[in-house]
This record gives sequence, C-alpha cells and structure tokens, in this order.
Amino acid sequence: MSAPESGADAVSENLYEVDAADPLHRLVDRSGMSTDDIEQIGRLMRGIADLRAAEQRLTEASQKYMKLSQQDMRAIQYLIVASNRGTMVTPSMIAAHLQISAASTTKLLNRLEDGAHITREVHPGDRRAFVVRVTPGTMESAMDTVGRQHAKRFDAAARLTPEQRDIVLDFFQDMTRQLSLDDAAWAEGL
Repeated sequence: MSAPESGADAVSENLYEVDAADPLHRLVDRSGMSTDDIEQIGRLMRGIADLRAAEQRLTEASQKYMKLSQQDMRAIQYLIVASNRGTMVTPSMIAAHLQISAASTTKLLNRLEDGAHITREVHPGDRRAFVVRVTPGTMESAMDTVGRQHAKRFDAAARLTPEQRDIVLDFFQDMTRQLSLDDAAWAEGL
C-alpha cells in the first residue's frame, strides 16, 4: 500500500515540471533554455497552482461557513462593494454582474432574503423597482472572516517594491492573454 502512495506523491510533485508533463517537447519549446531556467519555471507554475488551490480552499471554507453557494457569495461580495461605494443595487444589476437570467436572480434573491442576508426595498427614485442591500449581520460576518483572509493578499503585494509589482502585474496580464480562448478553435461554441 505504501508503494502506490509514494508513487502517487511522486506524480503530484512532478505535475508542474515541464519535462514530466511534456517529455517529447510537443507543447513547450525549451530549446536554448538551461535546466535551471526550466526548473525555475516549473516552480513558478507550481506556485500558481498552489495559489489557485489555496483560493479554492478559502472559497469552499467561506461557502460552508456562510452556508451559501458560490453564486450567492459572488452576489454578497457585489452588494458589499456597492454598499461601501454608496451605490444602490437593483436586481437587474445583480443579474448582469452574475450573468444570470431574471428568473435565476429572483430565486437567488429569495434564497438570500430567506437566509436574512439581504433586504429588498422599494427604489426611492423608481417605485416600480427594488433596491437590494446586504444586511449588516451578513456584511460583518463576511468582513470578519472571508474578507479578512482575502485582505492578506494585499499584505503580500505590499511587501513587493513598486518595480516588482510591475513585473508581477505584467506577468499576470501576459499569462491571462496566453490563456485566452479567443484563438482556440476547439473552444468555439462551448
């Protein structure tokens, strides 16, 4: 039993090493690169994967703690930011932000209202519309738990010099462009 576990661990440890993932050089042109460069890029890819995994664990823990779905949490986050900015939010604004239908928005708002996470009030400028607000209790709970954890990312960025932040920002923007599905014929119509 220990042999398969150690084998599985060895695979997990090598997932982001380009030579393990692409031994025939079909995906990544490594010509002219040193072994040290290739290994460092592998560590960088592992760092990105570790960050994604940490964010996923935080998302799952926050959903469980708040007893909300991912969609619910996105709506709450939107409402918190709107509240902090003094912006009145309508159901159609939430629908546009979440990219969901009016019917799905109504179900989401009913669920959040039943859980005492939001209130709906008549819009002061348009009596036919509603304003949606996050409740103070939900705002405090989200800020004191999930928000506090997410805010730690700011501390990590603040420890970098302005030049380092520019390099990291350029890297993330370039990686985002590289991962775009705009030119991926296989993704058309998905």
